Amino acid sequence: MTDAAPVVLLLSGCNLNLLGEREPEIYGTATLADHVAAFVDELGAAGTVEHVQSNHEGVLIDAIHGARGRCAALVINPGAFTHYAWGLHDALAAFSGPIVELHLSNPHRREAWRHTSVVSPVATGIIGGFGDHGYRLAARAIKELLA
Repeated sequence: MTDAAPVVLLLSGCNLNLLGEREPEIYGTATLADHVAAFVDELGAAGTVEHVQSNHEGVLIDAIHGARGRCAALVINPGAFTHYAWGLHDALAAFSGPIVELHLSNPHRREAWRHTSVVSPVATGIIGGFGDHGYRLAARAIKELLA
């Protein structure tokens, strides 16, 4: 009998479906699919990745609820939901595994309204500002947290 690899839920919030097209001077030219592939590649055999992207907060909340008791860890790039989506905060607070908050840009180097995160208080850690390297760094963090 072999042990199955732990499941890691990778969540992508609003407008991330436009990566590669939207504001490449801030977010780079890699697409969301490129970032997900980098995450999966870096995680390797340490876990099985499920990815959900939605522009609707409720879809992400449902995915978090569905991860409870099933997924070992969660990585979330909430996009603009970072700053006001208290429903995401509450859903994440009910998740018992490690949570990594991920941002391609550094929100603290941007507009003042981006400096507040409702996700950070329930996240195990935050990775932000490393652009194309962020998803690989998040996968490395998850590997360490699950080891």
